[in-house]
Amino acid sequence: MKGLVVIFVICVLGVAQGGFITPCKQEDTACLKASAQAALPLLAAGVPEMGISVMDPMHVDQVKTVEAGLAMDFRNTYVKGLKNCKVLKLTRHPHRTDLDLKCSVTMDGDYTLGGKLLIMPIEGSGKYTIKIRGIVVKIQLNVEEKTRDGDKYWVVDSWKHVANVEKGVHFKFRNLFNGNRQLSDAIHEFANQNWQDIFQEVAPPIVKAIVAKIVAETTKLFDHVPIKDLVIQ
Repeated sequence: MKGLVVIFVICVLGVAQGGFITPCKQEDTACLKASAQAALPLLAAGVPEMGISVMDPMHVDQVKTVEAGLAMDFRNTYVKGLKNCKVLKLTRHPHRTDLDLKCSVTMDGDYTLGGKLLIMPIEGSGKYTIKIRGIVVKIQLNVEEKTRDGDKYWVVDSWKHVANVEKGVHFKFRNLFNGNRQLSDAIHEFANQNWQDIFQEVAPPIVKAIVAKIVAETTKLFDHVPIKDLVIQ
C-alpha cells in the first residue's frame, strides 16, 4: 500500500529529508504523525533519486497460495488509493516503530480460484476487483544500525503486521464457474454478505505482499540517507 512508504519512512525516523518532511524528535508522536500525514501523497509519487518506486498505483506481480482448502492465484494486481491513507498512530522506540494506518483501496487484476470459500465450492479464472473500505493495518517495524563510511544507517531487521477491516469489503470475480450466472450470483451474494470472514480467508496473502513491497522500498531510503540526516537528536 503505497501510502505506507511514507509511514515506514516516518515511522522509522523523525525525518528531515528532501524538504517535504518536517523533522521531529522520536519521542514527539504528534509531530511524527502530522509529518507523516503531510508527506504521504508526495512520497507516494516515488523518489527516483533514491530508487523508490511509485506505489500508487502499486503493482503486485503475483500472489499464489493455498489457505483452508482454497487455492488462490492473483496476478498482475494494481492497488489504488494508498496515497489517501490516514495515519492513526505512530510511536518510535530505539529499535522499533509501531504504526496504525487506515486506508480505503481498490485492487484489480487477474485471478484463478479453486476449492471452497468457507463452505461454498468455488471455481473460476478471469478478472477480479476487491474494494476495501476502512482497512486498519498495524505494523511493527524492527530496525538495527550499521556503519558505512563512518556514518550510521538503519537496516530493517524484521517486521510484522495485522490487518482488520472496519467498514466493508466488496468482491467481484468475473467468469466464475465458466460464466454460469446463477452460480456466480450465489457466490457473490454469499461473499459480500459475509465479507469479514471472506476477507480473513482471501485477503491476508495479498495484504502481506503489499506490506512486504513497502518494506523493500523503504529499505532503499535507509540505504541512501544516514541516521544523522534523519533524526533530531
